Amino acid sequence: MRLAFLTHRWVGIVTCLFFAMWFASGLVMLYVPYPSLKPAESWKGAQPIDWARVGRAPVAPDARRITLEMRDAAPVWRIESRDGDTRILSAGGGAVAPVDAALAARVATRFAGSVRHVKRIVDDQWTVANGFDRHRPLWKVALADAAGTELYISSLIGQPVQRTTQGQRFWNWLGSVPHWIYPTVLRRDRETWRQAVMWVAGPCIAVALTGLWIGILRLRVGRRRYRGGRMTPYRGWMLWHHVSGLAGAAMLTTWIVSGWLSVDPGHAFAGGEAPAAAMRAYAGRAGQPHDLDRLARIAPDARTVEWSGDAGFARIAIDRAAPHPHWLEQATLAPAQAADPLRAAMLVPGGRRVAREWLARPDFYWTDATRLPLWRLRFDDAAATWLYIDPVSGALVERQDGTRRAYRWVYTLLHTWDWPWLTAHCWVWTGWMWLWSLAGLILSISGVVLGQRRLRRPARGK
Repeated sequence: MRLAFLTHRWVGIVTCLFFAMWFASGLVMLYVPYPSLKPAESWKGAQPIDWARVGRAPVAPDARRITLEMRDAAPVWRIESRDGDTRILSAGGGAVAPVDAALAARVATRFAGSVRHVKRIVDDQWTVANGFDRHRPLWKVALADAAGTELYISSLIGQPVQRTTQGQRFWNWLGSVPHWIYPTVLRRDRETWRQAVMWVAGPCIAVALTGLWIGILRLRVGRRRYRGGRMTPYRGWMLWHHVSGLAGAAMLTTWIVSGWLSVDPGHAFAGGEAPAAAMRAYAGRAGQPHDLDRLARIAPDARTVEWSGDAGFARIAIDRAAPHPHWLEQATLAPAQAADPLRAAMLVPGGRRVAREWLARPDFYWTDATRLPLWRLRFDDAAATWLYIDPVSGALVERQDGTRRAYRWVYTLLHTWDWPWLTAHCWVWTGWMWLWSLAGLILSISGVVLGQRRLRRPARGK
């Protein structure tokens, strides 16, 4: 008992500062999320393909995807191998324009207007995540607009991959950056950042659990109440701390534990992966682009045309990054239809497909409505694997096994509370998050005040 009191008192003096930061920054994140640029937005201002300048198609028998697009007024082929490498070849003859400062400025001008200045960077606060690695170095372009927009151009594909505004940057320094403990110098090394989050959140869990235990022990609800019929012995800031802690104990403890699980300590929820050879086989081959004159008549204003062969589906996507791309059969150029991805079984060795579901609405395990509809295939392997497959392209969108679905419950669902019913009623979800965040702020701020008083107490006795 004494150890619990000492842990809660002395460790809590520091951890309440973190609690206050997390609850306050979490409220900011309700309204200003971390900056991102959706694929459809990245093609804003992109030039339509100049079909008149497109020559012969490249010979790339092992390519996973072949995309025809424009780079600085000239058509190019983007060829992606099944090993993840990307090559850019001229589609009109001659050399491919390098992605330099001048090209980045022209891309940004077509995207959003005039440019103030261009700077070459490796990373910064808004591009430090590993997802930008293949695009480095980046060209950071400051636009001459009232919003203070900064656009990041990939040196690989010559297209925008990130965008921030002055308002987003300001509010994220009060929101996502402190909430995720996400300063650039720490996040550059993913493992160091993971360890930092675990060792900061771990003591906070100890404080939350000991506080819950002490709070319950100090509560009297029966006949043996405190003087005056009070259920708590405390007054002032201690009263606020006790009551707010009890009122939100389960919720607040759930939040800090699920936050700790966000970095998957020990990789307990990493889940399994399909064998690399099976993934390469499933990706198939893009096929040889042909009938370019006919395609030019079908899609004269297309910004991208992509050939792919996932799941054995030989498809062409017109403006793949658009919210509703136009899909064609490669052989006939007729509109492509949804099909059963029979080859998906190769991604689950030792498993037999036991169910196929047409997922048209979000549920507990799939919440992204923008990627629907999907096929959800269930297998009877030891890992209880589910595959989410694009019904037209055949592409594997996500793989879930039992551990990943458990992670959905213990972290995502309990930390962001994106329950389908709550998120379908935005005002209810917002009110729910505000209610418990305010309880957490009262708890943590009162803890900060009490900790300050405790630290000053010896000085007063001198």
